[in-house]
Amino acid sequence: MSWQWPVSVATDLPTGQHLALRALRRSDRAQWQVVRERNHERLAAWEATVPGESSTRTPFGQLRRGSDRAARAGAALPFVIEVDGTLVGAMQLFDVIWSSRRAGSAGYWLDREATGRGYATWALALLIDHVLLGIGLHRVEVAILPHNAPSLAVAARLRLPEEGLRRGLMHVEGHWRDHRVFAVVAEDVAPGGYAQGGLIRLLRRTA
Repeated sequence: MSWQWPVSVATDLPTGQHLALRALRRSDRAQWQVVRERNHERLAAWEATVPGESSTRTPFGQLRRGSDRAARAGAALPFVIEVDGTLVGAMQLFDVIWSSRRAGSAGYWLDREATGRGYATWALALLIDHVLLGIGLHRVEVAILPHNAPSLAVAARLRLPEEGLRRGLMHVEGHWRDHRVFAVVAEDVAPGGYAQGGLIRLLRRTA
């Protein structure tokens, strides 16, 4: 499979629910705005900021158009997470580098009403499998703030190999923050790798 946009990928959870990663649509406006407003203060502690600029919310139409442009250019995969037809968060591959690197970084957030159900774990597994096994990138990084216990638990459930602490990696909530960095490479999901066949298969074996 080559890079495509728009594209959607999906899997059935052990609970019988259907989880999908798909592009943001015009028809998502009302639901997106409700979810973002409900989680604004909670997510401010985790989301990247721009040095010297006040944090502002991008209008929905501008956000959707910008996301589509980046995706069509092969620079990002800006998915929303949908469970049984309800938008519960976002899962994004960003900073995609091609040529000799073929790498990208993953980031995500969940609605506070959807946490604690494994959605982030399965969605991240789905993204990584799509990128490494479907598209053919070689490496996916996941950078996590050291005090972000829920995201560290996601990394642990997926057995993501940790590579260490990167100092001042990203500007968050007005400061340059250190992050713990985890990474999965194509060899990890290839025959002989710790997650042979993909992270979704790993989750099903250990569920």
